[in-house]
Amino acid sequence: MPDLPAPQDATETALFSECWDAVLSYADLCTAGSTAAAQLAREAFAQGIREVREAEASAVRGTGRRSSRLPRIPLLLAAVRATAADWEDTGQGHRLDPDLRLWLHSGQAARYTGPPLSRPVALRGLRDLQQADAELLWLAEAESLPLPLAARRLGLDPATAADELAQVRHLFRDRCHRNHLDSPMDAECRSYARLLDAVTRSPAADTPEDLSRHLATCVRCAEAAACLRLHGGGLPAALTGGVIGWGGLAYLERRRRATEARFGPGRPDGPGAAGVPADGPGRTRAVRGGLMAAAVLVSGLALTVSLLQFGGGEADSATRSDADREAVADPGPYPPVDPGAPTAPASDTASPDGGKPPAGTTSDEHAPDRSASGAAAAGTRPDPEPQGSTSATASPPRTAPPRTAPSGEPAACHATYAPGNQWPDGFQATMTVTTAEPLDTWRVAFTFRDGQRVTQMWDAEASQQGSRVTATAADYNRTVPAGGKLAFGFLASWTGKNSPPTDITLNGRSCATG
Repeated sequence: MPDLPAPQDATETALFSECWDAVLSYADLCTAGSTAAAQLAREAFAQGIREVREAEASAVRGTGRRSSRLPRIPLLLAAVRATAADWEDTGQGHRLDPDLRLWLHSGQAARYTGPPLSRPVALRGLRDLQQADAELLWLAEAESLPLPLAARRLGLDPATAADELAQVRHLFRDRCHRNHLDSPMDAECRSYARLLDAVTRSPAADTPEDLSRHLATCVRCAEAAACLRLHGGGLPAALTGGVIGWGGLAYLERRRRATEARFGPGRPDGPGAAGVPADGPGRTRAVRGGLMAAAVLVSGLALTVSLLQFGGGEADSATRSDADREAVADPGPYPPVDPGAPTAPASDTASPDGGKPPAGTTSDEHAPDRSASGAAAAGTRPDPEPQGSTSATASPPRTAPPRTAPSGEPAACHATYAPGNQWPDGFQATMTVTTAEPLDTWRVAFTFRDGQRVTQMWDAEASQQGSRVTATAADYNRTVPAGGKLAFGFLASWTGKNSPPTDITLNGRSCATG
């Protein structure tokens, strides 16, 4: 187990307990191995603590006005990105993800350190909120934290948290609109600014064709549209993409799945849910103390549910070999969970991002990154994000052709295949298997007939030989009771045709489908 940061006081202890798993999750996205991920996370955590100290000190020396800084988690995530840039500048770039290295040398990365008015509007809008409001927005939208738990962590009343979050979302929208108007823009963008504000206010408003064409070619206006359109589910992607930049969507997907693994597919909505103490004064401190004790467990979980990279080619083995992907932290005896059959969000909003998993957002800003890094055929890790084009909406669930057990015997399992978002060269899908017998561990195998190649998988470890894909249980979900379900998701590439998989087996025994 790698060394973890050693908090020096109550402030650092609170930061560690609440933020370490998020920092480690993003650091793992940014690096080519778990050892490098742990070191990047430790260095970024130390840098983030210094920034918090400096901000607090400046507020004390000043006039009493609040310090304009990001909430704790996004501040530390930005520190990961900044530390990764330092690694690239000091000759340690070989330890970083190849796609991130390309992004760090692009104009997109330069925006985060350039003139303040040229930075993404989501980043500026979040800074403009009161600290407590910004924390609530980030925890609920980007971290997918159940709202009662987010409220208690911040010392808020869970009964009124939903109304408060709705108000904060509108405040964030107003700040982003103001920042968009303050940004340097040409005459065409200026002429569309008021129309963009009006169109994004109502879910029933149709987007004029000329505005749609403009958003398809103007990255800055597309970013603003993603922040201004509160309906449609695009706000989380707008937040993560605008605040941390590269990997925003992949980070968002990881946090969502980590939350599902910790609290189950359904979010708790009442007192005492998910082990959260009932309402009362002083509960925030108690929650933080419990999180501190569970930090190492959550850190291990964050990596276990990571999107694993594998595949053929020399670059694949050099960047993400199985031997290099040892656990960053021992997850310990984490209880088995049933992740269910998660679905991918779909939206028509636009959002800047250099991340991996698809979401219903678009951005033309990243088309150069995609061509620079190459596709899967180029030998480097393919970027599953359909950058520079519009993601297709989620496809309706479909299953493999029905199969029955031989000799009329009842099948030992039943498999359901549910594709999610699909774009011209990739797609996202979930496999859910119900077992008739209790399992101590499991291995699900299936065949893709059309040459699809799995590029990343979560909630299982993946391997592929030709058209045959094998998903092996993760440490935390090996045990499944009789009649229980196991599930995992993945990203894959496709060309020409994208038929559902066939010949699905569980531990070598055929599963019924349909």
